[in-house]
Amino acid sequence: MQELQGALPQERIEQLKVHYKEVLSLLGEDTEREGLLKTPERVAKAMLNLTKGYTMDPHEVLRSAKFQEEYSQMVIVKDIDFFSLCEHHMLPFYGKAHVAYIPNGYITGLSKIARVVDIFSHRLQVQERMTLQIKQCIQDTLNPLGVMVVVEARHMCMQMRGVEKQNSVTTTSDFTGAFNQAKTREEFMNLIRNS
Repeated sequence: MQELQGALPQERIEQLKVHYKEVLSLLGEDTEREGLLKTPERVAKAMLNLTKGYTMDPHEVLRSAKFQEEYSQMVIVKDIDFFSLCEHHMLPFYGKAHVAYIPNGYITGLSKIARVVDIFSHRLQVQERMTLQIKQCIQDTLNPLGVMVVVEARHMCMQMRGVEKQNSVTTTSDFTGAFNQAKTREEFMNLIRNS
């Protein structure tokens, strides 16, 4: 993996193509069939895009738009759409993230919160860890009075295989600081539920 990550994008595509062609063959497909000739390259490019979060620094994204500001009330960015890949089956899970923080002398550009969600979701993930990583990144970089993250997602590994439950939604949350107070958490939850 280390060797692949250090390679240039085109080198990585070429290396991945070989493996995806072998996977198709192991599944019983004719890799020389017209419809599959370019599939290994397409899948390689798609996987590099779906995992591009490994090449990005979410802390740097927040720092690039960090501004001194005396605002000290809750800042919420809700309904952040995301798509990720479950690390157990490499099947998609997707949904919405809701993020709040209470500034402590510094704010960040609102779009940067959504970018942090994108970076962590563009890695092989489990929803629980992604929730924690988003929270911790914001806490470590902005040092706010508190951070809270709620993630709601549908998992294709539950819908397409295994228990095959089509309408289940998984919700995870994590919080720090001021959000340890039930009243503050309740205010956040009310604000994300009322559109």
